[in-house]
Amino acid sequence: MDDARRLWTLFEPLHAVTYFTVEARTAADAAGLRGFWMAYTAQRIAPLGAVGPGVAYGCFHGFHRSRLERALPDAWDLADPQRCLTARSVGAGAALHRLLGETVAHGPGVAEAAALAGAAADAADVEGRVLGAANQALPRPSEPVRALWQAVTTLREHRGDGHVAALVGAGLGPVAAHRLKAAAGELSGATTRQARRFDEDAWAAGAAELRDRGWLDAADRLTDAGRAGHAAIEETTDRLAAGPWRVLGRERTDRLAELLEPLSAAVVAGHAFPPGNPVGLVRR
Repeated sequence: MDDARRLWTLFEPLHAVTYFTVEARTAADAAGLRGFWMAYTAQRIAPLGAVGPGVAYGCFHGFHRSRLERALPDAWDLADPQRCLTARSVGAGAALHRLLGETVAHGPGVAEAAALAGAAADAADVEGRVLGAANQALPRPSEPVRALWQAVTTLREHRGDGHVAALVGAGLGPVAAHRLKAAAGELSGATTRQARRFDEDAWAAGAAELRDRGWLDAADRLTDAGRAGHAAIEETTDRLAAGPWRVLGRERTDRLAELLEPLSAAVVAGHAFPPGNPVGLVRR
């Protein structure tokens, strides 16, 4: 496993606490945001400012427009972008303190991991990567757990921007991309369709597009060509995400992986994100 994928599997669980934990939801509610999807949309896009649903649609790639139109611009009347950024940092930090335990959260390992992840995030090549660049530009909190969360969030959005570029380069729209990951066993198709607000006709059209390519068979299973296409997209994603780790260097990258391993394991053990999640992260 190369560095980009190895580090992603370790830092993605730390980032994911911002979506599914009770602390994250409590902080979003306290900020005035209404419901899971408004909180998700507003807090994720907040580094770009009070943008509309069209910008979020372009950045996120994997949603039906109507899902985002239900959140924006109404969210900004309830909580401005700075309030959303504060809420997501507070919520994620509180969740990580609980999941890691206070002794670990205040320990030297987290502080060292925050410094190394911060160096990698600062080194991220953000040309053409809107969400990665916007998160990189944010001031990093002084508190180590929250600083670590912000750094890994920058790295995952940097990787996500590259993944969207790989999908666009392969000519795959949102529904076809989800159908491909579902066929590869990386997410729950039914859950994703409902969550991302695609109707049954759109969902079927995505599968038809992949069958026309020869990537799915009549039973919506991956063909050899589909497995090759899926592998090529993932390889491109990893290649485009490699920049921060080249800059960080072998010794510091390996040290960060060593530090993140028990932190990531603690988050996974705490069931901080559901199985079948849209990013294809599998509980180890």
